Amino acid sequence: MVTKVAQLGSEAFPGTTSPIESADEEDSVLDPEEQIASGLARITADVANQLLTRILAQDPVFFEQAVLDLLMAMGYGGAEGTATRTQLSNDGGIDGIIDQDALGLSRIYVQAKRYGADNPVGREAIQAFVGALAGNQANQGVFITTSRFARTAITYAESVATRVILIDGERLARLMIRYGVGVQVKQRIEIVEIDEDFFE
Repeated sequence: MVTKVAQLGSEAFPGTTSPIESADEEDSVLDPEEQIASGLARITADVANQLLTRILAQDPVFFEQAVLDLLMAMGYGGAEGTATRTQLSNDGGIDGIIDQDALGLSRIYVQAKRYGADNPVGREAIQAFVGALAGNQANQGVFITTSRFARTAITYAESVATRVILIDGERLARLMIRYGVGVQVKQRIEIVEIDEDFFE
C-alpha cells in the first residue's frame, strides 16, 4: 500500500497560514529599514546568548580578564590608567583593580562571578564584596556576573553608602557587543537616500 503525504500549507487547511507565510506577512507590514532593524535585533540577541555560553565554558581567570577588558574598553581606565587582575587565590574578595589615572589615585575595584543562569547572586555575595571594599578603603566597586542578582542583593546594594554597580549577564552581553569585546564586525550596511541638494 502506498501512502501519499501531502505538503502542509495554507492549501492543505483552508483558512490557516503556514509559519513561513506568517513570517512573510509580518515582514511585509514593515518598511525596509524596519526589517533591517528587526533582523539586526535578532542577530544581536543571538550573539549575546552565544557570548554568555562561551564565557561559561571558559575558566574563571578568563572571565575576570574579560571583565577588565570590557571596563577598559568603556573608558574607565582613562588615558593612562591600567587594569590589574588579582591572584586567583587569596584575592581578598577583589578580582581586579582599575587605576583610572597614572598615579592610581582613583581606583575601581571589581568582583566577577561566573555563575549559571539558574544560580543568582545573593545578598551574602554583595555583603562580602562591600566588606572587601571597606578593607581596601574603597568607596566604589563593580560586581559583574554571567547570571542575575536576587532581589535581596539589589536592595542591599542600593542601601549601603558604598557605591556598588551591579551588572548581570544580560547587561554584560549587551555591553560587550556595544564596546566590541569578544565580538567583531562581520558586515557593515549603508542605507542610501536621495540627496535633495543635488537636485536643487
